[in-house]
Amino acid sequence: MYPGVELIPAGAEHRSALENLLELYIHDFSELVPIDVGDDGRYGYKSLSLYWWDSSHLPFLARLDGKLVGFVLIVRSTEPSGDCEAWDMAEFFVLRRYRHRGIGAEMARKAWLLCRGRWQIRVMEKNVAARRFWESSIAGFTGAPVDSSEFFADGATWYRFTLDSRR
Repeated sequence: MYPGVELIPAGAEHRSALENLLELYIHDFSELVPIDVGDDGRYGYKSLSLYWWDSSHLPFLARLDGKLVGFVLIVRSTEPSGDCEAWDMAEFFVLRRYRHRGIGAEMARKAWLLCRGRWQIRVMEKNVAARRFWESSIAGFTGAPVDSSEFFADGATWYRFTLDSRR
């Protein structure tokens, strides 16, 4: 555990910081999917405004000892089975400098505890590092084997991890 890690709700006053971190996140992701910058030299994140007017979208900035280290974007949605609502880890990012130190696992743990309930985390099959991270983080949080399923969307194979943070 990293006691210095905080998840801070990102208000409109944090929009600029979140936009900048999203650029780094998308840049990292561009190794896996064909994403190009726009004519303004930015990737952009079209649905970012939802996080300030749609109550089912929750934005958080992550800080370690006061320094920005990443972000977590959470969406309340219908569980894939359609049985009930679940939290969805829409986007999750840790700056490269802070990776492989347990900070990301602590960010995930704090998100799961802030938003108690059923969760899904979706990861592209070819994002091997993210799959390993989520398998380890979920197992560490639940103390149980990781539950996952494969699905096909947007021309790619994905893994869906599920957990219940109420236990």
